[in-house]
Amino acid sequence: MSAPRTDALSVLVVGGGTAGHIEPALAVGEAVAELDPNARVTAVGTPKGLETELVPRRGVPLELVDPVPLPRKVGGDLFRLPTRLARAVRGARAVLRRTEADVVVGFGGYACVPVYLAAALTRGRVPIVVHEANARAGIANKLGARFAVATLAAVSGSGLDARVVGNPVRRAVAGLDREALRAEARATLGLDPDAPTVLVVGGSQGARSLNSAMAVVAQEFSDAGVGVLHAVGPKNLGDAPVVTGDGPAYVTVPYLDRMDLAYAAADLILCRSGAITVAEVSAVGLPAVFVPLPHGNGEQALNARDLVAGGAALLVEDAALTPDHLRSTVLPLALDRDRLDTMSAAAVSGGSRDAAEVVARIAIDAAGKARR
Repeated sequence: MSAPRTDALSVLVVGGGTAGHIEPALAVGEAVAELDPNARVTAVGTPKGLETELVPRRGVPLELVDPVPLPRKVGGDLFRLPTRLARAVRGARAVLRRTEADVVVGFGGYACVPVYLAAALTRGRVPIVVHEANARAGIANKLGARFAVATLAAVSGSGLDARVVGNPVRRAVAGLDREALRAEARATLGLDPDAPTVLVVGGSQGARSLNSAMAVVAQEFSDAGVGVLHAVGPKNLGDAPVVTGDGPAYVTVPYLDRMDLAYAAADLILCRSGAITVAEVSAVGLPAVFVPLPHGNGEQALNARDLVAGGAALLVEDAALTPDHLRSTVLPLALDRDRLDTMSAAAVSGGSRDAAEVVARIAIDAAGKARR
């Protein structure tokens, strides 16, 4: 029997393609580093996802594997799948060897399939921890759960037999004191220091429906005494609304790098309901009006389900987000301090600020057991 290893734990956080997979992976990696400063955290993704931009920006080493999308229809891609999958698994096994991985923590996406299989097929097996961020589990995590030592989920009803722990979010967000940072945030972002403020975010590229509806009522919000911080998307800045008069500013930006400042500045958020957005809004206690993407299988509406049911948020279908709806619902809500306070308290009670630490502890424990 070989002697147990004494070097630092090596933790692989795997998830790529979209921020919904990458952000919780990085949040758990951050938590691992805080719990065990000697641990080596490596992110794994594919060359085609946002991880090639987001991960290096956070100073985390990044390994790449071939993406293996699983075809949903019979065709050429299906027949080529075995060869592509075998090649990707070989590459993933090389990553496991190179990093001396003690545990794999997977969050879904194309990168996870070859890494899950490589970990399961490695001699002695590398333990796998699966976390599902969305209300409906994807194919990759359904596969990973078959081999996992622990299966976790953000919400109930994901389709996995999982322990519900919430969605991991960055410490800068999970530990955010909005009240303490509000004055600095509003000054930095050019917002009125005292006016009720609505944050409008449609994702990294903006959202056409949010942008179009807000453009019609921008002046009305300012005239009513409500400030707005609107991330319109890099390609939409030229069409952003401009308000006049003495009312609070309507500030438009292409993108928000400091979401902690944006959350602190806001009293209410109008946004999509991706899993990470829902988790962050809940963690910071920000009342929300969610506008789920109208595409896919309805998972964004499901992501928001618990916060809406708990009174922390409202939900409006994309097609129903009209200027009239903003006038009749969102504007009065932004001016109703008592209702916003009630929604904020409900958001915090329905969230889980410590999810990243919970997942990190489970991963460290699994790695420690595997070394014995």
